[in-house]
Amino acid sequence: MASFEVIGGNKLKGEIIPQGAKNEALQILCAVLLTSETVTISNIPDIRDVNKLIELLQGLGVAVDRISADTYTFRADNVDLDYLDTDAFVAQGRAIRGSVMIVGPMLARFGKSKMPKPGGDKIGRRRLDTHFEGFEKLGAKFTYNAADNFFIATADKLKGAYMLLDEASVTGTANILMAAVLAEGTTTIYNAACEPYVQQLCRMLNRMGAKISGIGSNLLVIEGVEKLGGTEHRMLPDMIEIGSFIGLAAMTGSEITIKDCQIPELGLIPDTFRRLGIKMEFRGDDIHIPAQDHYEIDTYIDGSILNISDHTWPGLTPDLLSVALVVATQAKGTALIHQKMFESRLFFVDKLIDMGAQIILCDPHRATVIGHNNNIPLRGIRMTSPDIRAGVALLIAALSAEGTSIIDNVEQIDRGYQNIDGRLNAIGAQIRRI
Repeated sequence: MASFEVIGGNKLKGEIIPQGAKNEALQILCAVLLTSETVTISNIPDIRDVNKLIELLQGLGVAVDRISADTYTFRADNVDLDYLDTDAFVAQGRAIRGSVMIVGPMLARFGKSKMPKPGGDKIGRRRLDTHFEGFEKLGAKFTYNAADNFFIATADKLKGAYMLLDEASVTGTANILMAAVLAEGTTTIYNAACEPYVQQLCRMLNRMGAKISGIGSNLLVIEGVEKLGGTEHRMLPDMIEIGSFIGLAAMTGSEITIKDCQIPELGLIPDTFRRLGIKMEFRGDDIHIPAQDHYEIDTYIDGSILNISDHTWPGLTPDLLSVALVVATQAKGTALIHQKMFESRLFFVDKLIDMGAQIILCDPHRATVIGHNNNIPLRGIRMTSPDIRAGVALLIAALSAEGTSIIDNVEQIDRGYQNIDGRLNAIGAQIRRI
């Protein structure tokens, strides 16, 4: 198990380029299973979860060729269905949550898919009902073996259907969408997730020959086609990493320029951090954060406490609430952080309290943060990263703190952030991997 030794209190300065989007990659990579032709994907992040998914695809028989640091070609013309019955597949499928998104493409193209209960962050219940209810409406037969936690889906031929999703699940929408593009007839998905990553998947599938309309809305209409072809696709920069860097600049009082952000795709992220008092300016497609000694949390018109909460797109992504919470600890003012989607995601605040933050954990979903206005710095401690997003939030706290912090279990951070220690050290951080 690796750890980070972090010497806090340094101001950072310079430019940083965000990696490709992790959450987009997990969808886009699975879509290569829909065609026997070559698919070229660029701006793929070099992170643990993505690399494990690529290894799973290779195990299935997908020919993978890395042609540059961030660009791969994939050709799924010799998929081995027997691999689904191997111990190696079980181990790979359970290692990452994104593995569940091979089910839709496999079901659509081969009429069969199996999947062990996938892994991922321990942030609360993350049910898969939406995925499999959608497959059943398309005509698939679904069984779940509770004894070995295996999901099995089969279909002679998927047929288009109308469905109203019980939740606007991003992965559920993507999975059903990939199954529907090869189904017979028309599929209508209402209450579909419409995050930029789902839009990217839709556009990629259309370039491959799919017929998807309503992109960017919560009502998708898919006219099934008989086959899909190859394409080239470039992924968006990771909006979660961009938000993390904005928070890092504020917490450390640093001047940082985040390059090539695809600003129109960031939704409420910049405005949310502005409401926390962080100044920023857009320079073309770059975001410049000037050094600030103090920043003040906004209030509502009647003077009441700001409530920052997550919501389905175009609301704020839940993946950035951990960072927003950390940023609020050194702001002037008070904020209520409301994590609606996952009941275990705020449990990392005990580490921040040990560092000296003023936080009241109201219940599993809400925390009230009383900011120090940078008058009382956090202090370095030893702590453990519980999940990807809490891990990077603790790293930001450690970089702003007085003294030295040790963060254990940084493999969690590595799952979602590419060479984060190396990239931050290049602009003045002091992080040592031990």
